[in-house]
Amino acid sequence: MSFESFFQLKEHGSTIRTELLAGLTTFLTMAYIIFVNPAILHDAGMPREAVFVATCLAAAIGSAVMGLYANYPIGMAPGMGLNAYFAYTVVLGSGVAWQAALGAVFMSGCLFVLVSVLGLRGMIVRGIAPSLRTAIGVGIGLFLGLIALKNAGLVVANPATMVAAGNLHQPQVLMAVFGFLLIVTLDHLRVRGAILIGIIAVTLLSFVFGGNHYQGLFAAPPSLAPTFLQMDLQGALSMGVVNVVLVFFLVELFDATGTLMGVAARAGLLTEGKMARLNRALLADSAAIVAGAALGTSSTTAFAESAAGVQAGGRTGLTAVTVALLFLACLFIAPLAGVVPAYATAPALLFVACLMLRELGEIDWQDTTEAVPAAITAISIPFTYSIAEGIGFGFITYAVLKLCTGRARAVAPVVWVIAAVFAARFAWLA
Repeated sequence: MSFESFFQLKEHGSTIRTELLAGLTTFLTMAYIIFVNPAILHDAGMPREAVFVATCLAAAIGSAVMGLYANYPIGMAPGMGLNAYFAYTVVLGSGVAWQAALGAVFMSGCLFVLVSVLGLRGMIVRGIAPSLRTAIGVGIGLFLGLIALKNAGLVVANPATMVAAGNLHQPQVLMAVFGFLLIVTLDHLRVRGAILIGIIAVTLLSFVFGGNHYQGLFAAPPSLAPTFLQMDLQGALSMGVVNVVLVFFLVELFDATGTLMGVAARAGLLTEGKMARLNRALLADSAAIVAGAALGTSSTTAFAESAAGVQAGGRTGLTAVTVALLFLACLFIAPLAGVVPAYATAPALLFVACLMLRELGEIDWQDTTEAVPAAITAISIPFTYSIAEGIGFGFITYAVLKLCTGRARAVAPVVWVIAAVFAARFAWLA
């Protein structure tokens, strides 16, 4: 069977050359994850080299399944925000071993597979108010922004004011600022791979001004053994897994589903507002989470950067398969990934954070029963340094305000359930 017939290129008005170029475009816009994800999970105590391999493999497997099984031009990789929750909230914030946290990711992936097979995923998404869905994304953006400013040295701890501005004369701070401005400028000029170029530029400067040392470019892939099948399911169950799995599940649910629908809409692949192979795409997404946890990385999800490939003409799964092959090729640049300092990935984090804040305009600010829970959610996530706490506060506030204003019937059952779970958790912890 030829590429033409397998991917239905003619039916989608595309060609092999167009799909390959679209895959390269998508890859360039999301390749920064091979540097950022290992850096974040390394903060949680995970071995950087093994996480690098797991990141490349999880992205390759997820993208390949999305392309071959669902035939959509959507790249997959460990998601931003989800990795931050894994590292800074679950592991560092709650003192959970990273192996147990991987167990929670694995369980959330299995739960995803179940709700996807049963067709419940869409029902859950429709039941949760758009204001809360938007606020979770915005709150995660603020959370990533705080982490980025900290890694860049722009924000430091202060015993009197909690946080304060860092030493703006330090070379790493100035290089991070330069990297951020470079990324924004290149993105505005529609340069492909703007984020990746920014990371590489700051890394090159670090050899001159930051005391970094070049360790080569190509090498055989590092061993995956330190993270492969290291998820601790028993440990996850013993740590009170319901709360952690619930948050992983909710963030994955909104992130992946919203991205799938958004990219499909931009590609003109929606029929009467619906994706023809939505269930296949959801199953591919769910399977990628399970595979990623087994390999040793936080949740894998659909990347919004896939829209860049769609803009370049990608319309079929051949685009996603191209992305998968390029991530496999990245396995041989581990030495380069190992020398990327935190202040080189900080500009990428900050830029992604800024993009996530643009959803604020979708909130109905005239209805305080919608706006206030959304604001509570978005504010609480960075200020408590916990995505879980922010989501919990937001859902509880939403349910209580609707009840107190006589609009309890407007609240979907799934929201009452989630609010009750978080309320019980807070009461139990107290």
